[in-house]
Amino acid sequence: MSYSKQIYTQAMDLINSRRLNAEKDAEIKQTEIYKADPEIERINKEISASGIAAARAVFYGKDVNEEMGKLKMKNLALQDELKGRLISKGYPVNALEPQYTCTKCNDTGYYEKDNKTVVCDCLKNALIKCTCDEINASSPLSLCTFESFSLSNYDMDVSENSSSPYEIMSKILNFCIQYANGFNANSKSLLLRGATGLGKTHLSLAIANEVINKGYSVIYVSAPTILSKLEKQHFSNDYNSEEETLNALLECDLLIIDDLGTEFVNNFSVTEIYNIFNSRLLQGKPVIINTNLTLKEIESNYSQRFLSRLVGCAIRLDFLGRDVRTIDRNKKNF
Repeated sequence: MSYSKQIYTQAMDLINSRRLNAEKDAEIKQTEIYKADPEIERINKEISASGIAAARAVFYGKDVNEEMGKLKMKNLALQDELKGRLISKGYPVNALEPQYTCTKCNDTGYYEKDNKTVVCDCLKNALIKCTCDEINASSPLSLCTFESFSLSNYDMDVSENSSSPYEIMSKILNFCIQYANGFNANSKSLLLRGATGLGKTHLSLAIANEVINKGYSVIYVSAPTILSKLEKQHFSNDYNSEEETLNALLECDLLIIDDLGTEFVNNFSVTEIYNIFNSRLLQGKPVIINTNLTLKEIESNYSQRFLSRLVGCAIRLDFLGRDVRTIDRNKKNF
């Protein structure tokens, strides 16, 4: 699964800091133990010296097998002596070693398996954490879950469509839960459409929460923010930054674009939105788009070609009801 360079760097920084802290703590602990019992220091230094002696034996062309056999026996005897000394002084046998958070990779993020370098679970979890942190910086990701989505805010009165907003939103909620539970890198795209305050952002963030926890990379952006950023990079000739931003948008497993239609619409923004959406579709990668616009307004703002691609390739969810945020405020003031 692909992550942006920024997310990967943040995750590796987190893993590396764990390793450095473990090694620093080990040095401090080692100094304390040596001070309390110099004999432990002597034994440990002899063990290190035996390794140097083995290297010298090879370098000077001695009978390697004979020398290595002697040194191995000496090293094992010293290790047994060290373990016994540590235990007698009340220390665990690994007291002189760094206590890594992950014993599988020793906080490096990778380990060897069947002669192959494998990404460790600790690095995968760090990537998930950094993705969540980035999304949380600009959106209430941790607050938006399926459990916190309240259907009580939607009317049960039957509309002209023979279904109440409550019934329609119940179906949409269940669909989003199933979509998140069954998500894969080739899932269908979604178009969440409806008036302001009906829960589009909440449910798309709830999907993001679940998808991230499944180990997929997610980028959540508002249309005004990301298009403004791309436009600034493009017209200031900062093509490297522009390319990195576009690569991140195109390579993540799930891209969520919120508030489409609230950005400043011009030729650049129209072209970028179409290219991003179309490029991901060609790669079989899903996009979730949230918008307050009607289909006619989408066509008017972005072109019939974009509307055709959007309607033809994305599952459309039409949100109904009254502005949930207004209802919540009224309840609090009641």
